[in-house]
Amino acid sequence: MSDGFWRGRRVLLTGHTGFKGSWLTLWLHAQGAEVHGYALVPPASPNLFTVAGVDGALASSTLADIRDLTTLTALCREVRPQIVFHLAAQALVRQSYREPVDTFATNVMGVVNLLEAVRSAGGVAAVVNVTTDKCYENREWPWAYREIEPMGGHDPYSASKGCAELVTAAYRASFLKEAGVAVATARAGNVIGGGDWAEDRLLPDIFRALDARRTLPVRSPHAVRPWQHVLEPLSGYLALAEALAGGNGDFAEAWNFGPAEDDARSVGWIVERLASRLSDLVWQVDAAPQPHEAHYLKLDSSKARSRLGWRPRWRLAEALDRTLQWHQAWRAGADMRAVCLAQIADHVASADADRS
Repeated sequence: MSDGFWRGRRVLLTGHTGFKGSWLTLWLHAQGAEVHGYALVPPASPNLFTVAGVDGALASSTLADIRDLTTLTALCREVRPQIVFHLAAQALVRQSYREPVDTFATNVMGVVNLLEAVRSAGGVAAVVNVTTDKCYENREWPWAYREIEPMGGHDPYSASKGCAELVTAAYRASFLKEAGVAVATARAGNVIGGGDWAEDRLLPDIFRALDARRTLPVRSPHAVRPWQHVLEPLSGYLALAEALAGGNGDFAEAWNFGPAEDDARSVGWIVERLASRLSDLVWQVDAAPQPHEAHYLKLDSSKARSRLGWRPRWRLAEALDRTLQWHQAWRAGADMRAVCLAQIADHVASADADRS
């Protein structure tokens, strides 16, 4: 990130009450940005937004649905953001099987509403629409997906994010490029980190099992995912936004932000790694029938490395350690906003050390 770039910048962040949104709010505020949030109420209890006092890092917080075009447009016109990060989404594969209509409405029409609001507000320089690594047509092949691969999606969540990519491309070509708004999409892998209490995610499930002293049921232990600490893709989103704001549209396209190739590990590997650190963790394979999920998924982030100068800073082992340290600090009653900011500072320092 450029020194001083974010100081005084007006930023609209949708999904600011979520896991990634809360971390990004704290990071932007620490960089001096004026952050305005738009999201639903925090999705779980406990949740990072509350635990880390994220509300105190916001210039304003609007609790409303991304499907509410009127409210979203009014906020954009009032705030007149210079940069927009769109993170608001229904982000769970298994929930998308239970609630397909809401998933498509939120993840597809939510993007339409956001881009319409940006058109209406005027003055926006850059938009980063966060989608997912699951937007690709997954062929279960052994090599990593590049940004030029076709969109797809077996489950409603993945398909909705593929649609969101197409919507973004259409708005960029039809309206926003001509209006001088640089719009890009960002595709990241399976993020981990402190403060994630979402359902049906591996590390939150592990911590819930530990806290409840029960056996952890593990689905698909052989499934391979591109695991990374949440600060890795967030650093990519920030670098991309800076490039968009000053790049004359040269960066207005799709970008992957994934871990090192050998950090794409199986679910079973993650569980065994944590079990070696947590003597109370007992697990067993969940033999019950499961809805379809991809078994093998990797991202090729060569473009981000070569054109943005971005690369992941924390390897998977450190990402797991940082997540475990965060959870232990929370259990001990620590100041979790301070813990988050300390981890952000450590991540920035590791990037600065690489550049020196």
